[in-house]
Amino acid sequence: MAKYYVNKNAQENGDHEVHKFGCFWLPKVENRIYLGNFTNCKDAVKEAKKHYNKVNGCYHCSRACHTS
Repeated sequence: MAKYYVNKNAQENGDHEVHKFGCFWLPKVENRIYLGNFTNCKDAVKEAKKHYNKVNGCYHCSRACHTS
């Protein structure tokens, strides 16, 4: 299982990205919300949607959940 976070700051397209702990692109502590421990990014994205309507997986650490 891995710790997942969602970025409080939206990307230019409005997406709030979900990141796995250890990702190079993980936002600073003050700019992220801890989502919990999950075995996959799909469950983390589902949890992030409780905070934001527009959510996407990070291309680098949650590629299976990343949409273009």
